[in-house]
Amino acid sequence: MVMIAGASLSLVSCGQKGGTAETKDDFKYLIDEFADLKIIRYRVPQWEELSLSQKEYIYHLSEAAKWGRDIIWAQHFKYNLDIRHTLEGIISDYPGDRSTPEFQSFMVYAKRVFFSNGIHHHYAEEKFVPEISREYFASLVAESGLAALDKDIVEAIFDPEIYRYRRYIGTDKDQVAESAINFYEGVTKKEVQDFYNKQRRKDDPRPISYGLNTKLVKENGKIVEKPYKIDGLYGKAIAKVVEELRQAAACAENDAQREYIALLIKYYETGDLKIWDDYNVAWVQDTSSDVDFVNGFVEDYSDPLGMKASWEANINFRNKAASARTETISDNAQWFEDNSPIDQRFKKQTVKGVSAKVINVAQLAGDAFPYTAIGINLPNADWIRKEYGSKSVTIDNITEAYAKAAEESPKSVLGEFAWDEKEIARSKEYGSICDNLHTDLHECLGHGSGQILPGVSSNALGEYQSTLEEARADLFGLYYLADHKLVELGLLPNEDAYKASYDGYIRNGSFTQFSRVELGKLNTEAHMQNRKLISDWCIEKGKEANVIEKKVRDGKTYFVINDYEALRGLFGDLLAEIQRIKSEGDYEAGKALVEGYAVRIDPELHKEVLERYASLELKPYGGFVNPVIYPVTNDKGEVIDYDLDYSQDFVGQMMYYGKNYSTL
Repeated sequence: MVMIAGASLSLVSCGQKGGTAETKDDFKYLIDEFADLKIIRYRVPQWEELSLSQKEYIYHLSEAAKWGRDIIWAQHFKYNLDIRHTLEGIISDYPGDRSTPEFQSFMVYAKRVFFSNGIHHHYAEEKFVPEISREYFASLVAESGLAALDKDIVEAIFDPEIYRYRRYIGTDKDQVAESAINFYEGVTKKEVQDFYNKQRRKDDPRPISYGLNTKLVKENGKIVEKPYKIDGLYGKAIAKVVEELRQAAACAENDAQREYIALLIKYYETGDLKIWDDYNVAWVQDTSSDVDFVNGFVEDYSDPLGMKASWEANINFRNKAASARTETISDNAQWFEDNSPIDQRFKKQTVKGVSAKVINVAQLAGDAFPYTAIGINLPNADWIRKEYGSKSVTIDNITEAYAKAAEESPKSVLGEFAWDEKEIARSKEYGSICDNLHTDLHECLGHGSGQILPGVSSNALGEYQSTLEEARADLFGLYYLADHKLVELGLLPNEDAYKASYDGYIRNGSFTQFSRVELGKLNTEAHMQNRKLISDWCIEKGKEANVIEKKVRDGKTYFVINDYEALRGLFGDLLAEIQRIKSEGDYEAGKALVEGYAVRIDPELHKEVLERYASLELKPYGGFVNPVIYPVTNDKGEVIDYDLDYSQDFVGQMMYYGKNYSTL
């Protein structure tokens, strides 16, 4: 007799029962659309090939991931958790008519908040407000039997001008004071910089990531750090994360995993960033395990000063067949470094430990959920990369889910924005291959390439660090996509395939990606800034030779590449300059590139792309629901397997997480 363990009986809400919703043949990827967002399911291929102990390991790592969810909400904005709890209460208990336009508008707002882990747009980082009145919102709260929100929180929800930006990137005001991100309180940008500059040593060959896991506040006139740890900030959530990590360690694949999990636990207990480095050194050297994970305060994209990290988690396992591609790239890492167009001073003489693989993700959490990257390269500390290398992954089942969801949509972005049938045909034949390969090169070698000069701080580029680092990695991939070496290694089918990637990159970087930005707004997200910087710089520098031509047909704009070889040369030139900027810590040159090419959007092009994209009735942003991993027991209550349930909808999953994994 096989049955679902008792703890999983309430996993699925809204009257749905457990068990996979569809067979493989009729599996539906695109399951919801609202505002500018679409919700996608992802499958977990090869799950059945895992051993029972591997599945148990993934299960406990996934539970640890879900227990960290509240942390990212609290980090994104100080009132986010109060707002989320109220939204959850209304969705759960409101007894009134749910079919009215007003309630439907409320639900769109609630789903947007769930998607963004807070009240600021996940990509644009600007606050969105509900399209309902304050009075109607107050009636929902009262009729649901909930306590009224504090006046300041209501103002934060409805007043578009206060707490407007989660991360403020303008230069006319104090970036720290103007940012709603909950990394700082009562301090200015100068005070933050002075505080950490006093701690840094220019001659330190192995600097810790100062400020990575703390909130900096001013109390009684004194600036102090509040560390994230079990007996500190976010302690209740971290304690639950640690509890599940201990259970995961008990069924780990090998001693290496147990050792670095022990270091991660010790880090969560102490908040000691030296232990965080020890954990990363141990973790990056484990290249033989099939199951792997990210768990911690990792990426600093949300910090206006590029120091403090958001909490995230990603649980995954190796896709062995697809990993042959990344292993080939990794095996040739030294060749790529030696032949890079950058100055010899900035090249690594010996590339160490570049580990690359393709993975299937089993669970996403924190700042990696519901929206997620399609590739990862960690750890971030430059000295660890230099001495021990890095791990690079391409997430195969996420890219597959995006592609399958696009196939379920009736209209095509490619058909609207590509110049001619030749460009469309090239994209259909080679686009997917090139996109995956570009991600591999970006993550595996781009982030791991080059070196900074002795005495240059890892934070020398300040608020421009993230954009410039992403541009550096993108340029590395773009430059090598056109190299004969990739054909020689069997990674591309012929010498012309790369052109599909060049077409798509320029088209997106200078034009189509701005379907994601509200008209008149600045381009603020680091990855979007990086793509605009590269595309616009190449258009400008190649203008005299007509490398990239802006064409207009029937009132519609297109960007057409006339000389692919020359464009590759421009990619190489910009890569060399951005590597110089990073290696020398040239803040002013980095600022000039980002401010000059990455931030301001041409208003006429912006208006046009929004109108053309709207005609397609497509949503520019995608995010996911996780499969539910649940234990299967026999009639003696013994766990005999772990299975996957794909049937939760978006709101159901958000409500379930809120009910069962809330600590703060």
